[in-house]
Amino acid sequence: MKKYFLIFGLILFQSSIFSQVEYYTLSIGTKVKYYQDFLSFLAEDGKTKLDVFIKVPYPSVQFIKTGQGFEAGYSVTVSIYNEDEDRLITEKIWNEKIVSISFEQTVQESNFNLSHRSFELNPGAYRINTLLTDKDSRAEFSSENILKIKDFSQRPVLSDLMLVEKRTVVEGSNKIIPNVSRDIITEDEGIPLFFELYQDSSSEYKMEYTVSDLEGNEVFNSSEKRKFNKGSNQILYTIDSISLNIGKFIIKAEVKNSDDEVLSSAAKSFMSRWEGVPSTITDLDKAVDQLIYIANPDEISYMEDAKDRNEKTKRFVEFWKKRDKNPSDEYNAIFNEYFSRVAFADENFTSYSLEGWRSDRGMVLIILGIPDNIDRHPFEYYSKPYEVWQYYDLNRSFIFIDNSGFGDYRLSPDTPLYGDLYRFRY
Repeated sequence: MKKYFLIFGLILFQSSIFSQVEYYTLSIGTKVKYYQDFLSFLAEDGKTKLDVFIKVPYPSVQFIKTGQGFEAGYSVTVSIYNEDEDRLITEKIWNEKIVSISFEQTVQESNFNLSHRSFELNPGAYRINTLLTDKDSRAEFSSENILKIKDFSQRPVLSDLMLVEKRTVVEGSNKIIPNVSRDIITEDEGIPLFFELYQDSSSEYKMEYTVSDLEGNEVFNSSEKRKFNKGSNQILYTIDSISLNIGKFIIKAEVKNSDDEVLSSAAKSFMSRWEGVPSTITDLDKAVDQLIYIANPDEISYMEDAKDRNEKTKRFVEFWKKRDKNPSDEYNAIFNEYFSRVAFADENFTSYSLEGWRSDRGMVLIILGIPDNIDRHPFEYYSKPYEVWQYYDLNRSFIFIDNSGFGDYRLSPDTPLYGDLYRFRY
């Protein structure tokens, strides 16, 4: 039997607001992110081994030009606490360096650095904090996670499920690279999985695999009978012939006996996406609605009138490909800028009655970008709260008034956005 070795989700974003009483600025900035995954396997001494994977896309860190090209560095801290976070169990800190020969490589989302550390833990619940620190910019990004470590003493039992990025051979050994971001394009190679089954004697079991959406609707089911040896068994299984819509799904593997009783199970969430559609899009219908500030009504109607979801996705992809200045790279800069503004508007301008991207402030920000200056008047005695946004290069100001007193700022008719100004600027 082939032996496989690991060589090596949550998405973190940062945006910032700097505020004062009468004046403040907005900054969308670069969406810095890293991906992480936690997988439990049985260690050789019988304890549980937790593998922690950290995947950092090149654009997430700051590169410096060197004599040999470009270089970036960052440190990773993984701290494991008890569930109440009042006692540090263990901690590991390590440094990573990325060397690139060209600037173009440093800005491509498809390029990434993957690192990995292992911990031996007793079964139970833990709080795991991860921290990434950029060596040059000193920017820090963190995540807090609650994780349940499996107990492998009751056999048969499955390890956690690993989504596989690819398999390769290094120096004669079979290697598996995990899909840490858990983004799946099912049209490519299906859904490849790796996991282990541990048992005390040789037996035959039924393995059942299902894929369901977040509402519990099953979209795939397959099963097979399989013989397993005593001890540790490694399983590579690919779910083929499956086509999923854009969105989040859960894949589950179950071990069943001859009476169809579940003896052990493991599940993993993942994001299904289409080629050409970035992973930030999780709701296609809403994404099409949000094009109102860059697409004309005919273009939106063309997408909405698609005969099915597959055709709608293709038309959505075609719309953005026409605007991509570098079509050879999967990273579409104008797409990412547009939906970064949409996300920023949702986060900062959503009121009790309206999503941020639909608000007047959201409209102006998405179309024109971040203003050069904002004069804020939240507590004027003789007027309702208002803000003045200034765009120096346009020689224009926009006034937003909170008529309701609940943060629902509306664009003043004295400073409308119309004509040539109503055109997405990038």
